[in-house]
Amino acid sequence: MRGIEAFRNVQAEATAWRHYLHENPELEYRLYNTAEFVTEKLASFGVDHVETGIAETGVVAVINGKCGGGPTIALRADMDALPILERSEKRWSSKVSGRMHACGHDGHMAMLLGAAKYLATTRRFRGSIALIFQPAEEDGLGGKRMVEAGIMDRFSISKVFGLHNVPGMEVGKFGICHGPIMAALDEFDLVVKGRGGHAAKPHEAIDPVVIAAQIIVGLQTLVSRYTNPIEALVISVTKLNAAQAYNIIPDRVEVAGSVRTLVPGLRDFAERQIVSSARGIARGFGADVEFRYFRSSPVTVNHAKETDLAITVARNLVGPTSVDDKILPRMGSEDFAYMLEARPGAIIFLGNGSTASLHHPAYDFNDETLPYGIGYWVNLVETVLAL
Repeated sequence: MRGIEAFRNVQAEATAWRHYLHENPELEYRLYNTAEFVTEKLASFGVDHVETGIAETGVVAVINGKCGGGPTIALRADMDALPILERSEKRWSSKVSGRMHACGHDGHMAMLLGAAKYLATTRRFRGSIALIFQPAEEDGLGGKRMVEAGIMDRFSISKVFGLHNVPGMEVGKFGICHGPIMAALDEFDLVVKGRGGHAAKPHEAIDPVVIAAQIIVGLQTLVSRYTNPIEALVISVTKLNAAQAYNIIPDRVEVAGSVRTLVPGLRDFAERQIVSSARGIARGFGADVEFRYFRSSPVTVNHAKETDLAITVARNLVGPTSVDDKILPRMGSEDFAYMLEARPGAIIFLGNGSTASLHHPAYDFNDETLPYGIGYWVNLVETVLAL
C-alpha cells in the first residue's frame, strides 16, 4: 500500500490526457473519438486484452496480475460529456460549441488510464482487473446497456468499483457511506390540454398555461404534505413549453421534469400521484392531461464488505481524517447503480476542490485531484487482489 507521493509522477501525463479529452467532448453513445483515444492508450500500456464496441462505444480492457490466479474485479469510468456551452475560460476549453465535460468524466477517464498504465507495468496482484470505460452515463442507461451486453459474465467480474469527483469537497478528501448513496432517477412528461384563444379574451378559452402553473405548484405538496420527511423525495419541473407569441393562449402546454427517490416505494407513489394530482387540477378547470412516466437509474446502493474495503484503501492513501465514511446520501443519480445490482461493489466520492458545481458551464475538473484517483485505484487493486 503506497501513499499519495508515489503517484504524483504520473500527474503531468494524466493531465495531458485529461485536457485532450476535455477539448474534444462527445455525447451519449456517439463517443467514437473518445473510445479510440482510450483504446489506443490502453494498447500502448500493454494490457492483455481490449474489447471495443460494447453498448456501441464502450470499452473493456483486462490486465492480468503476475502472481497467479485469482478473481477479476472491475474498475469503472464514464466517458460522455453534456450538451452545455462551456464558459470556464480555460486554455483547454471545449473545441465543440454546445458540448463540454461538465461532470468531470474527462478526469475520471484520465485517472483510470493512469491507474491502467501503472498496473500494467507493475502487475503486483493476483487474478485480473477489468477496466470499464462506459458510454452514456448522463443518458442514465449506458451502465444498464453494458450489463445487458454481458460484461459481468464475459469478463468473470466478481466485484465492481466506481469513483466520482465532488466539487466543494477538498482535494485529497474522500466521502462514502454504506447502503444507499445516490438516488433513483425517474422522468415524466405531462401535456396539459385546454382550449386556445386570443390573449385578450381569456374567458373564451381554457387556458392551459394557468392550469400548468397550478399543477407545478401542486406537485410540490406531494413532497411537503404527502411524504414522510425522513424519506427524501424531489420533484423538479425542468421544462415548460407553451405558445410562441405574446397574444396567443395555446391549446396545450408541455411540462416535464425529474423525480429523485431513495426509497423504492416512493417511485411507485410518485408515478401514481403525479398524474393523479395533475389530472385532478386540470379537470377542475375543464381541461385534461396526457402523462408519461419513465424509470431510469435505480438507487445506487453500496455493498457492506466492498464499502469497508474502499474505506480502508482510501484511509491508507490519505490518512483516516481525510475519509468521511458517513456522508449523507446525495439526490443525484448514477447509472453505476445497474452494475451494483449485478455485482457487489461500491462507489466513492473524491474531492474536486472549490470549483463550480457539476453540470455548470464554468465547471472544470481539478487536475490536482488526478494523483488521488490514480492512487486509490492502484491501492484498491493491490488490496482486493493481494498477493
